[in-house]
Amino acid sequence: ELRWYRFHVGRVGEWLEGFKAVLPVREKLMHRVGLWQTEIAQLNEVVHMWAFHDLNERAAARAALAQEPAWQAFLGKASPCLAHMQAVVLNPAPFSPMR
Repeated sequence: ELRWYRFHVGRVGEWLEGFKAVLPVREKLMHRVGLWQTEIAQLNEVVHMWAFHDLNERAAARAALAQEPAWQAFLGKASPCLAHMQAVVLNPAPFSPMR
């Protein structure tokens, strides 16, 4: 799953700080492939990728995450920072090194 977040001007640092603090909670439930912050072109964006074996694993992990009090507290603080969010589920091509 690839997730894009666009933030209101001046709010990306606030979101990153909160996300870093709650990241261990999320990583107990799912595997982070990477997290990137834009530097050129479209600013104020963060992209992160999470690996799941299938959609059932993703649904179970997200349901468990939703039950975590620390995650809920983060969402309450993070939501005002967001201007736009987009997520896509990607399947590797047969010859992709990421399987």
